[in-house]
Amino acid sequence: FSCFSSFPCEVFTKQLDAHPPQQQHQHWAQICSGNPTNQIRGCDRYGCGNFGADRHSGKEKHVGVDVICSDGATVYAPFSGQLSGPIRFFHNGNAIDDGVQIRGSGYCVKLVCIHPFRYHGQIRRGQKLGKMLPMQKVYPGIISHIHVENCDHSDPTHLLTPAVPPSPQQDGRWAAVCAGNPTNEIRGCDKYGCGYYGAPRRSGKGKHRAVDVICADGATVYAPFSGQLSGPIKFFHNGNAIDDGVQIKGSGFCVKLLCIHPIRYNGAISKGQVLGRMLPMQRVFPGITSHIHIENCDHSDPTSNLERGKGQ
Repeated sequence: FSCFSSFPCEVFTKQLDAHPPQQQHQHWAQICSGNPTNQIRGCDRYGCGNFGADRHSGKEKHVGVDVICSDGATVYAPFSGQLSGPIRFFHNGNAIDDGVQIRGSGYCVKLVCIHPFRYHGQIRRGQKLGKMLPMQKVYPGIISHIHVENCDHSDPTHLLTPAVPPSPQQDGRWAAVCAGNPTNEIRGCDKYGCGYYGAPRRSGKGKHRAVDVICADGATVYAPFSGQLSGPIKFFHNGNAIDDGVQIKGSGFCVKLLCIHPIRYNGAISKGQVLGRMLPMQRVFPGITSHIHIENCDHSDPTSNLERGKGQ
């Protein structure tokens, strides 16, 4: 959320002292009632909720993460610490211009667009912190959310995403890769070509050495299996709006997922954990069936791993 034209991003920076380093490999508690996995806002007409999303027509980046939260919902402390505030984000007295900082447990975070029950004192992880303010009043039709910003402007996504225990990998069945496509349905044929492995490319001179899994522009993308991330992976090498991706290696697999923007390019990820979001493919190929290009590192056919769970 952050950095609407009425508000300069720099306002937080001026108030910051030295910050404790954000700890790794730990996960915060649920922040909003009704959102047990701290699901992050996708894209709506006001913008996108992921860390690093464009703000001010691409001149600035989103330095927080927007955790989905219904107007009026109860808000909880993600970790134990000391409260301070109030935090004003818009400085215009609108209905959502309130928030609080929590510092402790090795973290420092600002939660904005909420009304805390108090601005000072200690709070425990999971304790009631306050309530979500009426965001629809200010931005009708937006996906209502809490703006969660690390004090050092680092990416809090991995702390928000709950740890997913690795599933048994013996059957080779991968998790659903894209929200809204639970069976990893593969793109059929459209005016740009077909999405199955081995489909003709370059007027029949080449073959598709990957599989295209249907995914709506802006949809959340998940890790098909547990492994180690590396990237970025550029497919087009021309800087277009979908020229991004990441590799996952682990659990006996190695795969490249392209035309997505990952939440990070390095580190470990668990099967089913949020990996990133689908990029705006319609912008580059209007009328195509939007999809994630999934390519095994050894160029073998990933279809059986993707479709193993179909209909189950």
